[in-house]
Parts: sequence; structure tokens; C-alpha cells
Amino acid sequence: MQRLQAFKYALMPTGEQQRNMRRFAGSCRFVFNKALALQKERYEQGERKLGYAGLCKLLTAWRNGPETLWLKEAPTHPLQQVLKDLERAYANFFAKRADFPRFKKKGQQDSFRYPDPKQVRLDQGNSRIFLPKLGWLRYRNSREVLGTLRNVTISQSCGKWSVSIQTEREVEQPLPNGGAIGIDMGVARFATLSDGTFYAPLNSFKRHETALRKAHQAMSHKVKFSNNWKKAKARIQRIHSRIGNARRDYLHKCSTTISQNHAMVCIEDLQVRNMSKSAKGSAEQPGKQVRAKSGLNKSILDQGWFEFRRQLDYKLAWNGGWLIAVPPQNTSRTCPCCSHVSKDNRQTQARFECVRCGFEENADVVGAINVLRAGHARFACEVSGAAMPPAAGTHRSDSIRLDS
Repeated sequence: MQRLQAFKYALMPTGEQQRNMRRFAGSCRFVFNKALALQKERYEQGERKLGYAGLCKLLTAWRNGPETLWLKEAPTHPLQQVLKDLERAYANFFAKRADFPRFKKKGQQDSFRYPDPKQVRLDQGNSRIFLPKLGWLRYRNSREVLGTLRNVTISQSCGKWSVSIQTEREVEQPLPNGGAIGIDMGVARFATLSDGTFYAPLNSFKRHETALRKAHQAMSHKVKFSNNWKKAKARIQRIHSRIGNARRDYLHKCSTTISQNHAMVCIEDLQVRNMSKSAKGSAEQPGKQVRAKSGLNKSILDQGWFEFRRQLDYKLAWNGGWLIAVPPQNTSRTCPCCSHVSKDNRQTQARFECVRCGFEENADVVGAINVLRAGHARFACEVSGAAMPPAAGTHRSDSIRLDS
């Protein structure tokens, strides 16, 4: 089985290397925004958008032009990769997988990518890596890089630079451990398993919400773009980074434990974007209970349900398991004993009591049991080749991509 995996490390660059990386990231941002503006201008004039080859020809002209001659100081391949990213963004937009491409801002997701492994040299013994026009950079060698190097991405977050090394290697097809389990996602309980165990929510944003609010208030009192304003903004970015790091760490620990101990995991096919839509409405038709819905949306987004499902997807594939997504409708309203469906079965948010047979259990556990049963039925249809109901089905890939 072919495995694509990325190993991320913190960089320890010199002052000159940091200045060069900021310049290279700025050059990539300039090329992306210039190409996007050109594409939008061609669309307004009724012309067809340029492909990747056409944009590369323009990139050569920009690098040789008198006004943008400074683009020559940046390596060529990262600038070309930016044009590929724009082409991919357009493809995702037309396939309705993402919104229309937006212009990049300075300080937000600054990064650039080296696609040619022949130009990169990795010296793990001395904890350093060689990159074109940057030289040897030292990094914190926290784990060994496995496989053949494919590409290298340099990124910046909260003033700290990191390197992601993507590799490719062949591994044996593993045999899964354990049996099948169903998972019910929630807010009061982050994940409830069909065997009765559950994972409590971390609520990393809620824990830092007070500090974040005070930091925003402090920044609002500063003169915009002054040195003190920049310091206050950096403080806000550090808090957001701390929130994201804590959430990712918790999701990785939960998903790793579940994927290593179960061969098949059934999960609800939740549409998080629809569930977290604003209830504000319009001036003509204002929404109801807007404040309560706003708090619920914040709690839903604080859990990281989609990221949890993404991690379960590739980790189960790495361990030889299966991830099955089932429709979430009536999973917490159906009695697992008599299969009676009624909204009256769920007396409260946490209590389930069947109005027909009197079965009592925690509502989240009931939801997980019903998810497991629906997953078994969907898996049986997949194996037998029978028609499956319209919803997300099983997924197992022999080539898994991991970005971090």
C-alpha cells in the first residue's frame, strides 16, 4: 500500500533566512493576487480564463518586467506552484467544493512550496535541510522522516516558521484490530460510542474566550498599524494558535485511540456548514432565538467534527479499517429495541425513553447504537453489491494524503 505522509517540524532560521522567507512568501502572495485579478478582469471582458501554461508565460514576463524585476530574487518553482494552487482553487469552485478564490492578505497563511525533490537535501543526522536560495536551515528533529521525499512546504504562523516534508513509501496492508463501533457526535459529549463510553468535549475556544475578548479590547484602543497595535495583534494570533493547537492535539489523540482499537467505525454524515448557519435572517424576515443559535453554532464549531472525521478516515485506512458514514436522521429518536420512531422518545437532551416499549438509556448512546446498525446495513449492501440508500457510503483508500 502506498502511503503519502507529511512530517512537520519547527524551523530555527537565522535573521537573514527569516527575511528571505518573508520576501519569498510575499512574492508568492503577489503572484497569486496578480493572477487572480487578471482572471477576474478577463471574465468581466467576456474572455476565457487562462490555464496554468498561459499563466506561466505571464509569470516569465512579470519576472523580466522592469516594475516587478524583484520577483527574480524568489525561486521560480514556488511561484509556479502558486499558479497551480490558483488553478486548483478554480477547479474546486466550479465543482462546488469550495467558494470562489479570494485574494491573499499579508500575514495570513504565508507559505511557499518546493515541488522538486532533486533541489532539496535532507540531513537528518545534523537536523538540517537545504533549500534553494535559503541554504541550510536547522529544524527541531522531533521524529524520523520515513520514505522518499516528494515536496517541501515552508509556512509561517504567529511569527514562527515551520517546514512540512511530504514523503512517499510502500507499507504492508495491515490487518485491523477489534470490532465495529458506532459514534454519535454532540456538544455536551464530544463523541459517544455505542459501547457506552464517551469522550468529554475539550472546548478549547471556550477556555480562552475571556482572554481573547480582553486582547481584542486592548487592540481596539491602539492606533491602527502602530507598533503597539501590531504587538496587540500578535497577542491575539498567539491565543488563536494556542486554541487550534489544543484542539488538533485532542482530536489526534481521540481518533488514534479509536482507529487502533476498532476495525470498522460508523459515524454520522453531519453537514456542519448547514448546522452552523446563522439564524439572523433579514430585515424583512428576522430570525428567531438568534442569540441562542449563535451560542450553539459557536459550540458546534469549537468541537471540530469535520477534522475528527478526516483524521478517522486516513487513520483507519492506515490500520486496515473502514469508515462508514450514515444519514443522521432520527438516529436519536429511534428505539433500538422496538424500532419505534418518535420525537417523544427523547424526553430531554440526554434522556431517551421509548413511548412504546419503555426502553430507557442515554440519548447519545442510543444514537450511537442506531448509527452502528445503519453502518452494518450499509456495509452489507456495499459488500453484496446491492443498491445503497442515497447518502455517504464506505470509503477506503490505498493512497492516503496527509497534510500535517
